[in-house]
Amino acid sequence: MAKNKIKLFLLFIILIFTIVFSIYIGSVYLTKDELILGLFNKESLSGQILRVVRFPRLTASIFAGIALSLSGFIIQSVFANPLASPSVIGINSGAGFFTALSMVIIPNNLFALPLSAFLGALFTIVFVFSIAKLTGASKLTLILSGIAVNSLMNAGISTLTNWFPDIIIGMRDFQIGGFSGVTYNTLFPAIIIISIGASLLLLFSKELEILELGGEIALSLGLKVSFWRMFFLVLASMLCSAAVSYSGLIGFVGLIVPHCVRLIFPDAGKRTQSIASILLGSSFLSLCDTVSRSLFSPYELPVGIMIAFLGAPFFLWLIFYERKRKHD
Repeated sequence: MAKNKIKLFLLFIILIFTIVFSIYIGSVYLTKDELILGLFNKESLSGQILRVVRFPRLTASIFAGIALSLSGFIIQSVFANPLASPSVIGINSGAGFFTALSMVIIPNNLFALPLSAFLGALFTIVFVFSIAKLTGASKLTLILSGIAVNSLMNAGISTLTNWFPDIIIGMRDFQIGGFSGVTYNTLFPAIIIISIGASLLLLFSKELEILELGGEIALSLGLKVSFWRMFFLVLASMLCSAAVSYSGLIGFVGLIVPHCVRLIFPDAGKRTQSIASILLGSSFLSLCDTVSRSLFSPYELPVGIMIAFLGAPFFLWLIFYERKRKHD
C-alpha cells in the first residue's frame, strides 16, 4: 500500500514537471523573464501566447489524456482483454463518423459534437461487443470485430467527406488528431463530461474490479453483471467521445497507458490503477503534444501522427508479450 502511494506521488511529480515543460517550451521561445511577465500581464506578447495558445492546448491535452486512458482502462477491464482499446476496436472511428454526420446535419454547433460523438462511440462499442459475443466472445473475435467495424466507420467518414466537401478541411484535421486551434469554448462541454466520467469511475471502481473476475464469479458475489457491464461501456463511450469531440481520432493512448499502469501497479486495486491512469495519461499526452509542436519548429507535427508512430510498435510488442506470457 505504501509503495503504491509513493508511485502515485512520483506520477504526480512527473505531471507537474510535464505541465511546466509544456508551458515553457513551444514554437516560440520564451525566456524565464518573458514567461513570468506573461503570467502576470495578459496584454504582453508572452501573455497572449500563454493565454491564447499554450494554456488551452495544455488543458486540452491533459483532459484528452485522462479521457482516452480511462476509456481504454475500462474497456480492457470489462472485456478482460489487454489488447482492447478505443482505437483498436473502432470506438474512436465510430465517434468520428457520428461527429462527421453532425457536421453535415448541424454545422457549427459546438454542443452537438460531444453528443454525436458519444452516440457514435456507444453504438460502436455495443455493436462490436454483440458481434464478438455471437461469435464466441473470445479475445481474438473482439479484436477482429473491432477492426472490421473500424474499417466500416472510416469508410463512412470518407464517404461523407466525398459527398459533402465543405467538411473536408475540418475532417482532415479531425482524422489526424491534434490540439491546434483549440479554445476554451470548445473544451468546456468536454471538460464537464470527462470530469463526471472520471468521478464515476473512481466511485464505482470496486464494481469494475469484481466485473473483471468474470461473469459467473461476479454473479456469485451478488453483482448485477448485465447492468454494470452496460454502465461501464456507457462510461467508456462517454469519456472517449468527449475527447474525440475536440481532439479528433488520436489513437493508442487507451492502449499504451492502461497497460503501463498494470505493469507499474500489478497488484493494486482498480481505484489506485484509475488514479494512476489519470496521472500517467495526462502526462503522456501533454508531453507528446509539447514534443510534436516543438520538435520541428516552426513546423508542427500533429500529435496524432506521433502517437501512431509510438502506438503501432507498442501494439505489436503487446501481441508478442501476451503470447509469450500465455506459453509461460
